[in-house]
Amino acid sequence: MSKILITGGLGYVGSHTCLLLLEKGFEVIAYDLLLNSEIKTFHEIKALIRKINPNLVKKFTFVKGDIRDEKLLSEVFLRNKINGVIHFAGLKSVERSVDDPLQYWDFNVKGTINLLNVMEINNCKNIVFSSSATVYGESKKKLLDEQTLLNPRNPYGDSKLAIEKILTNLSSSHNDWRVAILRYFNPGGAHDSGKLGESLKFKSENLLPKICDVAAKKIEKLFVYGRSWPTKDGTCLRDYIHVMDLAEAHLSAYEYLTINENFFIFNVGTGIGTTVLELIRIFEDTNECEIPFEFFEKRSGDVSRLVADNKLITEKLNWRAKRNIDEICKSCWNFYKKSSENI
Repeated sequence: MSKILITGGLGYVGSHTCLLLLEKGFEVIAYDLLLNSEIKTFHEIKALIRKINPNLVKKFTFVKGDIRDEKLLSEVFLRNKINGVIHFAGLKSVERSVDDPLQYWDFNVKGTINLLNVMEINNCKNIVFSSSATVYGESKKKLLDEQTLLNPRNPYGDSKLAIEKILTNLSSSHNDWRVAILRYFNPGGAHDSGKLGESLKFKSENLLPKICDVAAKKIEKLFVYGRSWPTKDGTCLRDYIHVMDLAEAHLSAYEYLTINENFFIFNVGTGIGTTVLELIRIFEDTNECEIPFEFFEKRSGDVSRLVADNKLITEKLNWRAKRNIDEICKSCWNFYKKSSENI
């Protein structure tokens, strides 16, 4: 089987993807700076994979490193015959990107250029890039397809779009490069075991971890940013996709990339929009709890709606989301409770 380097491999989506690839027999190297992740995630993945097949544990290694560190990346490639890369590593906060855009351009764009240079030198030319629906910005379309105008509203989205353009140029000028770009929508939920999820150690701007904080009474109430968005109840509309469905999309994209087309861009979402108020109600019903909330002013860089038209990925990869919003809320809360017990 192939040996895959997963940058940001101990992060939220990266960790679930590592586990899935190991289950499928791939050798996996998780490369992560541990800025927004923890080394204990590496041990959790090993423990989970050991229960499935103890022999698979030796196929999983971890390297602590920065994607901007050319020397270290080069050493990793020299020591290993790496067949492909799934690239998650990057800073991802919309709010912080507005406050410090230079940091985002340095880490996300400069880091990716460095990674691609090292891949080129070592003749590793298969890459799946973790992009974001943030590249679309505000749109009047109810469902966003891959041809929708790209107009990011914040530096985070700008950095993702810049990387997409670099990869598009690289693929156009070099036929031996095989590039997949996945624009995914709002990841949520956790692994069924309750051992993997979005780390509680780091402050998250994502809505579901904040809802969990309120449910656990760690914070008094949830702030809902804006009540006059052009949606059915005035709150932001998002397409929530289970993190394991997202991991499966990355696996399918990598396998398709190495056999079929050498360049493609796919949306990864469910095609179903859920407003903030709807999500609160679903979480309350699913987990039998109360989520007090208060409306607050809109945040800079936010958009009213992001919902995927996922026809292309469904047609090409025969992929579709298997888990619904109730399962996302239930697994998210399950992970949160189990993690809180160990903090």
